[in-house]
Amino acid sequence: MSLIAPYWLLALLVVPVVLVLVLVLDRRRSRYPVAYTNVELLASLVEERRSVRRWLPLALLLLALACASAALARPQASLSVPQQNGMVIFLVDVSGSMRANDVEPTRLDAAVNAMQAFLNRLPSQFKVGLVAFSSEPEVLAAPTTDRQLIREQIGYLVPEAGTALGDGLAVAVRLAVSTLAREGIHHQPGQYLPAEIVLESDGAQNRGVLGPVQAAELARAAGIRVDGVALGTPNGRVSFGFGLYTNSIPVPPDPAVVREIARITGGRAFTARTASSMTSIYKTLGSSISAKTERREITSWFAAAAGVLLIGAVGAGRLVEGRLP
Repeated sequence: MSLIAPYWLLALLVVPVVLVLVLVLDRRRSRYPVAYTNVELLASLVEERRSVRRWLPLALLLLALACASAALARPQASLSVPQQNGMVIFLVDVSGSMRANDVEPTRLDAAVNAMQAFLNRLPSQFKVGLVAFSSEPEVLAAPTTDRQLIREQIGYLVPEAGTALGDGLAVAVRLAVSTLAREGIHHQPGQYLPAEIVLESDGAQNRGVLGPVQAAELARAAGIRVDGVALGTPNGRVSFGFGLYTNSIPVPPDPAVVREIARITGGRAFTARTASSMTSIYKTLGSSISAKTERREITSWFAAAAGVLLIGAVGAGRLVEGRLP
């Protein structure tokens, strides 16, 4: 939290001044003795004076003064607010290892279901694009608000061959930048574009020209975050062939590469070892991407709190002693 007019915090000095004034007046009242013939009545009055409740109105009053003083300083806070417009590019690994069924029913099926859940959380005004990569990247859908088209293209995904992760990321970055440029939106130094890439990959790169780190640097230079999900378990395997000629190949995921891409671009990295965790991660991403953080003045919050506390102080004073202390 920050303050627009911090010098107004000097008004907080009124709090200790009021407290000292009340304590002095209370002590002066206690100097004037009163004769009581009823000892039981005197004991009850002493007990009442020592009651913590007696000081409740004063405490509420001091808190009201503190909130009012803070309101004068015009505080600001970073708040999460809904974002109605933006762009998301799905970057999906469709390499042969996505046939592995360590994530049921298969890794690719789990990814498809998770992307469908993601679309349910994203505002309809957001544009969504789809890029798949195996040995080569391919743009399956340019960014669009047509959800049915995206769902259909996602449903056509099938496992293929190798993993050209770096090339796929570079294509996704160029697709986002060119789409925004046609709308007159260009990257400004120190700011992110209103576009985000959601990467799903389960293996290390074994095809392509551009390395994952190089592609991540391109994304950072373009002002695009990459949120990455590493899918699969360390014991994942893919089997080829039939009968005695069956060949089983280990296909563990490579979360380190996904984490590095996310770190370079300012995104987030996740590891999913089950279909349910994959869906949960994509739902979370869908909700978080549709919100943005803004600096907003919250003076009204403190002013409202001061008003409520002041009313509480008056009410407590009437209930406890019939007056403010």
